[in-house]
Amino acid sequence: MNKEKRQQIFTRLREANPNPTTELEYATPFELLVAVILSAQATDVSVNKATRPLFARANTPAAIRDLGVEGLTPFIQSIGLFNTKARNVIRTCEILVEQHGGEVPEDRAALEALPGVGRKTANVVLNTAFGHPTMAVDTHIFRVCNRTGIAPGKTVRQVEDRLVRVVPEEFKRDAHHWLILHGRYVCLARKPRCGSCLIEDLCEYRHKTED
Repeated sequence: MNKEKRQQIFTRLREANPNPTTELEYATPFELLVAVILSAQATDVSVNKATRPLFARANTPAAIRDLGVEGLTPFIQSIGLFNTKARNVIRTCEILVEQHGGEVPEDRAALEALPGVGRKTANVVLNTAFGHPTMAVDTHIFRVCNRTGIAPGKTVRQVEDRLVRVVPEEFKRDAHHWLILHGRYVCLARKPRCGSCLIEDLCEYRHKTED
């Protein structure tokens, strides 16, 4: 795919959704961090249902730390892998209090040192909470980038690195949100909705559908 096509694709996505953001509900960088840790192998809808009562009760590192694993678990037990996630969140809260003054660090290495935080989670926090032009590649983005030809790659990291290289600067801050939403609602895994796609004529997928 050439740069002119990419420019047109992201221009259309921006026109359709000028201010994209995550569908996770949060009010602070810390709430976002917790929500993203909980969202691994879970839907945003299920995470939001869990975090609403949780954040109403405790929404700072010290407050959630004080709940302990036993106190946190009832809030998140509807989410997959909740036992592991509860331990990770509590330990993360302890580290934030002990090493970062109760604040979420705006630093990749410090974020990735937190339990339950990998590169993708760090990218989400850096982008959504702090405005960094990072690319958090999940299964939706991986599929969309390979299927459309925007940024093909055999691994998640290859797709991420290619996106960083080829996405025009003006779109980098919002690009991963547009691509996630496009994969979630239009470029579906089993049957993409090509007939309803606003970038169908620019997409290089060979097996387009009419729907």
